[in-house]
Amino acid sequence: MIQSGQELQKKLKPWVWVVSIAIPIVVALLFMVRIPNVESLSFLPPIYAAINAITALVLVFAFIAIKRKNIVLHERLMKTAIGLSVVFLVMYVAYHMTSDPTPYGGEGILRSVYYFILITHILLSIGIIPLVLITYVRALSRLFADHKKIARYTFPVWLYIAVTGVLVYLMIAPYYV
Repeated sequence: MIQSGQELQKKLKPWVWVVSIAIPIVVALLFMVRIPNVESLSFLPPIYAAINAITALVLVFAFIAIKRKNIVLHERLMKTAIGLSVVFLVMYVAYHMTSDPTPYGGEGILRSVYYFILITHILLSIGIIPLVLITYVRALSRLFADHKKIARYTFPVWLYIAVTGVLVYLMIAPYYV
C-alpha cells in the first residue's frame, strides 16, 4: 500500500520528537563520561571544525540548487549536510569523552563575543534537530509547500550553527593544550 504524504508525516512525527529529545540528552550524558586510559583525540577539533565549514558550504550550494530548481542536486546536498552533521556530532562527543575541556583564555570584549557565539551556537544546535528532521520528513513525504515553509527557518539557523562552529574553534584553538 502506498502511503500519502500526510500519512507518512504522521507516521514519522513521533520518531522526529523521540530523536529530537534523545540526542541532546544522550550528548549531555556522554559529556559526563570520561574514558580513562584512552589516547587523547586531540587531533579531532580541527577536523570537526572543517566538517562544520564544509557543511556551511554544502548548505549554501543546496540553497542555490533549489533556487535554480535543481531538485535532485538539492536533495543530494541536503542528505550530505545531514550526514556531515552526524559525523561532526560523533567526533565532537568522542573528543569530549576523552579530553578535558579547554577554557577560553581571551579577555575583554573578545571574551564576551566568544561566549555569546558559543551560547547561541549550543542553544540553536539543540533546536536545529527537530527543525532539520521536520523539514526532511516533509520533503520525504513530498509535502513541498510545507517543506518550504519550515525550510526558510531551518536553513539560516543551520547555516548559523555551522559558521559559528568554525568561529568557536578559531577563537579557542590558541588555548588547546
